[in-house]
Order: sequence, then C-alpha cells, then structure tokens
Amino acid sequence: MAIVAVPLGLDQLVPAPAENPLEADRIRKGRELFLDKRLSRDGTVACASCHDAAYGFSDREARAVGIGGQRGPRRSPRIVNRAYGRTHFWDGRAGSLEEQVLQPIANPLEMGMGVEAAAARVGLTREELARALASYVRTILAGDSAYDRFVAGDRGALTAEQQAGLRLFRGKANCGACHLGPNLTDEEFHRTGELGEDAGRFAVTREERDRGAFKTPTLRQVAETPPYFHDGSKATLEAVIEFYNEGKGGDPEIRPLGLTAEEKGQLAALLRAFTGRVQEGLR
Repeated sequence: MAIVAVPLGLDQLVPAPAENPLEADRIRKGRELFLDKRLSRDGTVACASCHDAAYGFSDREARAVGIGGQRGPRRSPRIVNRAYGRTHFWDGRAGSLEEQVLQPIANPLEMGMGVEAAAARVGLTREELARALASYVRTILAGDSAYDRFVAGDRGALTAEQQAGLRLFRGKANCGACHLGPNLTDEEFHRTGELGEDAGRFAVTREERDRGAFKTPTLRQVAETPPYFHDGSKATLEAVIEFYNEGKGGDPEIRPLGLTAEEKGQLAALLRAFTGRVQEGLR
C-alpha cells in the first residue's frame, strides 16, 4: 500500500475503499490517465482540461467546456481533497470517486465517450480505469496554508486583518455554519440563492426540500479559482461576500449580515489565507 504524505491541516489518514487501496502503480497510472485526451471521443479533452493544477484543479470558466466547445450546465468544481468527500458532483449524485470519475467520460457535453470504449483505448477494463483515476484523485491534497499554520499554533501566520476575518468567519458572518472541519465544508447541500432552472440536489433525491440545493464547496484554494458558485455567477470573492451579506438565499442559515466595508475586506483577506500547498501523486 502506498503512503501518501498529507499536508498540514488535513486528516492524516487518506480514506480509500478496501477494494481499491492506494497503491503506487495504480496512482501513477491514474495520473497518466488524468492527462490523457484519448479518453474523450475526439481526443481533445482530458480530465485535466477542466481540472487544471494551476487553478486549484478547476479552471477559469463559468461553465465546464467539453468536446467541440460545448458548455455544461455547471462550473467545474475544485477537486482538491475529494478523498475526504462523502458524495461527489455539485448535486452529490456519485457516492464514490470510482463512480464519479467515469461520468465525465460518458457525458456527451464533456468527453462524450463510452466508458468501455475509452478504457479499451488505453488498454484497461472499465473497473481498472475507474480504480486508477480514483486513486490518483485521492492524492490531490491541499493544505499547509497560513490558516493551517495559525490553527496549529503559529500566531504570526495570519495578519491582524486576517485574524479579524477569522473571528467574523466563526461569528458574525456565520461562514462556519457550512464551511467547517479540516476541509472547510460540511459536505451537505444548501439552497443559497433564488430558485432557477437547475434543480440541483432535487434531481437526485426527488425531495422538494432539495430543490435548488447544491453541495457546499471546500474553501481551500478558493482565491485561485474564480468565478464562483455552481453556475460561475460571481466573478470575485468580494462579490460572493456581498451576496451573503445581503442574505437572500433559501437556506435558513442565510440571513442579512450587516457587514461593514472594513469587515468585508477582512473576510476577503481570510479567504485568501486558505490558499496553501497543493500536492498530487506520490511526490
């Protein structure tokens, strides 16, 4: 079994299912596949096309771009620390990474390739393809940020402005109601805005309370990955803070905050302190 080094701030045990333990050869193969455009129908798109290491393993597009320049309905999520996730995708429709990694391959708006055919192109079975990609994704970890060092006891790791932002995050701004734990997400689903055409979690559960609800994203590397929200509708961190300050969402945790201009700046400064070290593979 491979030993994966874990950055400061995260749970030190990287979860993996018994049927797909972390193994060095499989992780290396998964990394190769993640970069391999042969997994798309026309050979133009790889997993890394939407999940670019330079952008916190996301991209800068408001909505995912697939083969032929087609646009998906949602933003490409950051996939750092997905090893710790309970469900995957904005609507949580995949219950494991082994299930998740195959869906973009088959999606006609993304890679547009039958999974068995894609696996055959690279000399693998469907199961081998899923296990290798999932193993690699489990090694994409982000931590060791200024925030992590501060929490670990380095009182000088955050500036006075960022420390004020942290007090707001945990208190008046109520960010910690949903962005909590080592990965700064509750892994739950919330309706943060007005109902639109995208049914969100409702499409999976058919529970009316889930209509328009989307998974809470991690805030790790958040400063690297504008635009924001599932639809890429907010261009900057400041716009996100203003949205929550107005408090017009459908979730009971969302209410007007009454933040001052100074407090908004302090929160933005803290959010930038969540950018840390990203590692992947066995390096």
